[in-house]
Amino acid sequence: MDASGRVRWGVIGTANIARGQFLPALRQADGVAAAVAGRDPARTQQYARDNEIERAVTGYENLIADPAVDVLYVALPNALHAEWTIRALEAGKPVLCEKPLCGRLSDTESVLAVAEETGTLLWEAFVFPFQPQMQEIRKLLADGAIGDLMEIKSGFHFLLSNPANIRLSTELEGGALLDVGCYPVRIAQELFGTDHEGAWAHAVIGGDGVDVDTWGVLDYAHGRRLMLSCGFGRSYDTFTTLEGPAGQIRITNPFHPGRGDLYQLVTPRADDLTFSAHAEERSFTAAIRHIQAVIKGNEAPRQLAVETSLATARALTNLALSFSRPAGPGPGRS
Repeated sequence: MDASGRVRWGVIGTANIARGQFLPALRQADGVAAAVAGRDPARTQQYARDNEIERAVTGYENLIADPAVDVLYVALPNALHAEWTIRALEAGKPVLCEKPLCGRLSDTESVLAVAEETGTLLWEAFVFPFQPQMQEIRKLLADGAIGDLMEIKSGFHFLLSNPANIRLSTELEGGALLDVGCYPVRIAQELFGTDHEGAWAHAVIGGDGVDVDTWGVLDYAHGRRLMLSCGFGRSYDTFTTLEGPAGQIRITNPFHPGRGDLYQLVTPRADDLTFSAHAEERSFTAAIRHIQAVIKGNEAPRQLAVETSLATARALTNLALSFSRPAGPGPGRS
């Protein structure tokens, strides 16, 4: 930590997610953007200047070894998560790794094995479980507001127009399911609290052989299910509904809520109740604040990857293995 007791973060990679989401939240959480590592010295130095990061470091391995960094945020393409997260864990550096933890199940298993063996703290960057909105929704469910949760309908879509985007690369383990479909999968895991029992999905293939428009179902015990859709072919949409015998909870954005987002409790025998998402802070802020409190010894760790990530990886793998590819044109396909 620095002289004032603030946690010093190092950012591995010069990705847009760090610029747009992580770094503004880090400032809200009173953390220090101590260093960023890249492979191109000039680009990394410019990124550090543009984003008010104290130092630019050439080479990811040099940042991992830096004694003036307390914790690392891995913001690399999916295909690089395993190698650099493992190196950081073996060096004893806590890690917040972008989602999904890895693009391949075998890599996820390897990373989690190293986390278990070393005891080094590791989080996967699903930040919504830390946010006030999700905590309030969980309380509604626990209080029986809609009865037993039986079905989740959840999607995550946005328009991707750049054909060179890394999300369209098979080599970098892109695709809609891994990039944004992982969110509905993770919320189902969070709220059903158990592994899925079956998986089915369709996918339209585009880009460099990745899924660009995907929809499917995960089955859970006792007839419960997640119905999900995700893709790169339409305007931004994260609408989700939680359904039970006594009503529904409708959420405009369960994953990265903003100031205008809300959720509604809809029941047949009462007026609808509308609640604010309480998104006064950036999406990542609550998670970063928690990680910093853990590093300072002020909180016990929650939502560690060794507790949450394997079930998500298995579900994503089984959905991908079940892909059938509809004929005809679709987003990113001609």
